[in-house]
Order: sequence, then C-alpha cells, then structure tokens
Amino acid sequence: MAQKRRSLYVLPLIVLVCSIAGGFYGPQVQAESADPSDTAELDQDVASFTKVLALVEQNFAEPVSADKAIYKGAVPGMLRTLDPHSNFFDPKDYQELREDQRGHYSGVGMQVQSRNGKTVVQAPFPGYPAYKAGLRAGDIIVMVNDRPTDGLNTTEIADMLKGQRGTQVKIVVTREGSADNLTFTVTRDDISRKSVTDAFWVKPGIAYVKILQFNETTGKELDDNLKRLGENNIKGLVLDLRNNPGGLLNQGIDVADHFLEKGALIVSHHGRSSPEKSYVARNGNHGHEYPIVVLVDGYSASAAEIVAGALQDHDRAWIMGTRTFGKGLVQTVYPLSENTGLALTTAHFYTPSGRLIQRDYSNRSFYDYYFHKGDDTKNPLDVKMTEGGRTVYGGGGITPDDKYEAPKLNRLELELGRAGLFNFARWYFGSHSTSLPKGWMPDTTFLEQFHDYLLQHGTSFAESEFMQDRDWITRYLAREMYITAFNIDESDRVFAQTDPEVAKAVDAMPKANALLESTKKIIVERMNAQHAAAHR
Repeated sequence: MAQKRRSLYVLPLIVLVCSIAGGFYGPQVQAESADPSDTAELDQDVASFTKVLALVEQNFAEPVSADKAIYKGAVPGMLRTLDPHSNFFDPKDYQELREDQRGHYSGVGMQVQSRNGKTVVQAPFPGYPAYKAGLRAGDIIVMVNDRPTDGLNTTEIADMLKGQRGTQVKIVVTREGSADNLTFTVTRDDISRKSVTDAFWVKPGIAYVKILQFNETTGKELDDNLKRLGENNIKGLVLDLRNNPGGLLNQGIDVADHFLEKGALIVSHHGRSSPEKSYVARNGNHGHEYPIVVLVDGYSASAAEIVAGALQDHDRAWIMGTRTFGKGLVQTVYPLSENTGLALTTAHFYTPSGRLIQRDYSNRSFYDYYFHKGDDTKNPLDVKMTEGGRTVYGGGGITPDDKYEAPKLNRLELELGRAGLFNFARWYFGSHSTSLPKGWMPDTTFLEQFHDYLLQHGTSFAESEFMQDRDWITRYLAREMYITAFNIDESDRVFAQTDPEVAKAVDAMPKANALLESTKKIIVERMNAQHAAAHR
C-alpha cells in the first residue's frame, strides 16, 4: 500500500517536472510563461495518467512495480515520442552518466566483457589497483567477494567491483596455464580514464592524438598532451575523432577553441525556450597554425561533430573519413528526484556557416535512424559556404573533404575478431613470458604459430584466406598481445601507428596546408576589397 501511495505521488511529480524542466533545472534555458489553458490541459492529462496507473496497480494479474512502471515505462515512453535523443535515466543509469561525464569513478580499474557466457578481464588500466595487483587480460572472473559469478551478467559483476575508495574487494579468477584459481585482494581507488589518448609523433613533425569522448577534462587533457609534445615543434596534426560519440558541449567548444583564431565562431544553438547563444574562441590558437587532418566516421557524433564542423567551416582542417552521424541536437541534463535524471532536447546547434547537421528522424524507426537506414547524404535546401568559399551542406552530418572507407571485414577477420585473437593471446601467455621486446611486431615465425593454433582449435580457413589477411592479422594480433605484454595504452598506440587511415591522413597533410594557405589569401583579398569599397 505504501508503494502504491508513493507511485501515485511520484508519477504526477515526474510528469510535471518533465513538462517544465527548463524552468526548474536549466538556468541557461528560459521557460516561457505558461498559458492558463495549457496548464489546465496539463492538469487533466496528469489526472488521467494517474487514474490509468491506479487501475493497472489495482487490477493487473500480477503485482506491479511502481519503479518499473514509472522509470522503465511511462516516462521513457513519453520521451520516445519526442526525438531519438531525449532520454530518462533511472538511478543506476544516471550514476553511470555522471561517471562518464566526470571521467572518473571508484573501483579497481579494468575493462571486463562477456565471452562465451563468462565475464573476462579485457584490460586492466595501467597504474591502477587491478593492474598493480597482477590481474591481466584473459582472466576469467569466477567469484567476487565470495559470491560466485555464475548467472550474473557483465554489468552486475562490474557493479560488484566498484565501491568506495579504500575498501577491498576479493576477486577470484581462472587463468590459462594455472591449475588452480588465483585470488587477488584489491583495494579500490579513484579511477580516472583518459578521454584523450597520449599524443605521439606518428612521423617526424607530425603528431597524432585521439579524443575518445568529451568529458569534464577533455579540453585540459588535449592542452596538456600538445604541451608535452612541444606544440611549437608540430608541423602537422592528425586529430582522430572516429568512434567518438560526443559528450559535453563546453568541452567540444574548448577543443575547437584550441585550433581557431581568437574570436572565431565555433557553434551556436537555439530552441523554443532557449534563446540563441553563440560560442566563440576565447583563447585562440596562440599563433599555432599547423595543418590539421581530422579523421571521422559514422560514429563521430554530437560534440565530435561540433569540432569537425567548426574546423571545416573555417577551412582550418581537412576532414577525412566517412560521413559523421548527424546529431545536431543539444540535450540539457536535468537532475530529478530520487537520483534520477532527464536528458531533454532543448535546442538545435548550428555550425559556424549556419548549417544544421541533424539527420531527419521523422517517419522512421529509431533502429533505422541509428543505423543510417534510408538517409540522404545532404540537405540540398541547406547550402552554406565555408570561410574560404567552399560549398557545404546541412543535414546528414559532416561530409568529409576526402572520403576514406575502411574495407569491410571478411569472414575470417570477423571470426578472429570475435574470439580467435583474444583466445590465442590468452593461450600464449599461459605458457610464455608476459614480456615482449619494445617495438615488437609478429614476425613470420609467430604468424605460423598463430596459424597452427587456429587449425588446432577448430578455426577453418583456406590458406589463401590467411595469406590475403596477413597484414590485417599482423596488426590486430599485435594489438591483442600488447595489452598483456605492455598495457592497453601501448596497445592503442601501436594500433594507431599501423593504421592505414592514419597513414593516409599523413599523406593528406599537404592538402590541409594548401587549404590553410588558400583561405588566408582569400580572406586577405576579401578584406582589401571591403577596405577599398569603403574608401570610394
């Protein structure tokens, strides 16, 4: 009965909060005055909804969870009628969202994943408790704090590994090559995950840096990385935004700010209850005008598209890859009661040229929207010009200046990516040293050993397939081996260093430089013409 009273109280509260959230929780969003007739209609809707919930709770064949009805049903159902990106977060999801935004949490510091119904350590993070304790990639977690993991999914096990800093967690694993289970007692700590990978020189004078997502520290991480390399020594930069889902708007602005001239427009946004707001570069590039090639793909979204769009519209960078996701909506996250949250679309954002890159989501399922089914590549009604006079289009994301599409994985590559590479690395380090020499790459002898392992463990393939995929296997096998022999950060580095698209980006650096120089000339000519016209 208490639960029923609670649900009847919470539901109208949440519906009302969702309806007028801009006025309560968004100081940057100015709520319009409510029309009395609209308020009366809302009161009727809330009353009707409350009556429906009461009837369900009283008469449904089985007991109804108020939390499930509200958090998993009513509110998400309402938001799904609005757009693909407005979303409601229950207490657990909201906590995870805030951890992603902050870039840190308290736990043991390792990635886990599900393989063949088991939860396996994918990679311990270097310098953190799991790594220091000796856990390694391939370990199968069988018990956490004396609780068997059978029947638990990866999310449940990951939640058990998290906890207050300074507390201990006992982790029991099975390891290839060990007859008995191994037990590790790990003291939890604050875990900070990089949103920007360690920048490095991909060749003399050409730097490479990858932004994984945009959280509260991304702008500072980028600044620190380029400062560490010595930004005055950079003759060209490969900025990798592939598979970057976005994140915090202000961090996307900070990243674009680093590369544009002070005062340059980065992005603007406005919505029904949100006045137009423009963001410009406050600090600027401090004279660092080296050419930039930005790598993007269909999973580059939101804040990643703000950066790519700003650099493209100002002709500051050469964009390479495939068309980006096309998310031009701004979500404001509002904290609600009972540790829940609401990400509500409050505005559209526009690139400096004024284009809206949001893809059409009307008259299609969310599945088709997220998987780009039936998309147009550009909106012919939204035609704009870059600072240097190039034509760009709204709709359908950011279209690259130079298209590069990685070859689709073939049958053998898909099979090896699912299990073969990971299982081999686990097997190999079960009977060999976990050390490899610096700069190691699989040679012919090592590839033959991998070849024989696959045949012995039931992977069927033609010899011609293996030879055809030899370069791909070498690169991906090195990535897997480096996780254990070195760490996940070194693995990511060697993977980037051997990436064919990164090599293409380096080759395209003269195009980026030519774009910079031609745009400078056009801007000077334009200013001279304006000056002459003013003095006629």
